[in-house]
Amino acid sequence: MNELAPVLIFTYNRPEHTRRLLESLSANELADKSHVVIYSDAPREEADNVLVAKTRRIIHETKGFGKIDIIERRNNMGLANSIIDGVSEWVNRCGRVIVLEDDLIVAPHFLRFMNDALTVYADEPRVGHIQACDFTQDPSLPDLFLIKWTGSWGWGTWSRAWRLFNPDGADLLRQIEERGLSREFDFGGKYPYTRMLKRQVEGKNNSWAIRWNATLFLADMLSLNVGRSLVANRGFDGTGTNCGGGDLYQSVLYDGVLPVDKIEPIIENKAARQVLASHYARTNSFIAKAIRRIRRTLRGDFGA
Repeated sequence: MNELAPVLIFTYNRPEHTRRLLESLSANELADKSHVVIYSDAPREEADNVLVAKTRRIIHETKGFGKIDIIERRNNMGLANSIIDGVSEWVNRCGRVIVLEDDLIVAPHFLRFMNDALTVYADEPRVGHIQACDFTQDPSLPDLFLIKWTGSWGWGTWSRAWRLFNPDGADLLRQIEERGLSREFDFGGKYPYTRMLKRQVEGKNNSWAIRWNATLFLADMLSLNVGRSLVANRGFDGTGTNCGGGDLYQSVLYDGVLPVDKIEPIIENKAARQVLASHYARTNSFIAKAIRRIRRTLRGDFGA
């Protein structure tokens, strides 16, 4: 294996989520050899002061890694700006990065998989992203597959791909619409990624992930995805900026090792894409969303 990629962790005001992530990551077999860089955003408003302070205390108590750097933002940057800034700095320094947010937990072999994948596909120009989370829980998916889509829960990339990143959502949206690609971008109309991008342009969200997804989509680049999840999102409890209530995208962590053999030829797995499209069709239809909202209301969960 080549030199291990730095692991960037982005935190804000969720101390217990941060603790769980760091505990799961430190239990990884390569943790004691890994360089972990933890970003702590500054409070956006006075009400966040206490939770940000608690989160920072947990960060400073962290042990079990080969090296730890802590960057405490002096001004609130917001998640998108913080990730874009942090990834840009470290991917240019080291050539590759692994990225985690504070609401995730990882399986024991997450670091092994990510570093193996970043090495195996380092020089493959059509692959721009590694994603270690599967939320479909569909047993028909292969352990690994290539897809023209990027997820943002436990991911990695290289400097050669990140240099393509276009932060201008309006330009990305224009290209998608002019080239008639909205339906493909939206998994055959099953998930509103184009609408998400429009909302980013309108200032209704500040998602870096939709812009990264659109960037690689327009460049016709693929992601290596897992069919056995090494990452689970535990942020669907109303505490996150972009995650409401419910457990729609929960994952079951896979405790085994996922060997990384290069997939040939380098083309999208259409069957895997259909699995995701079918999942979105089941979970994102009007009826499905109405039923979830009713169930959440009945149990007193008024998240988005």
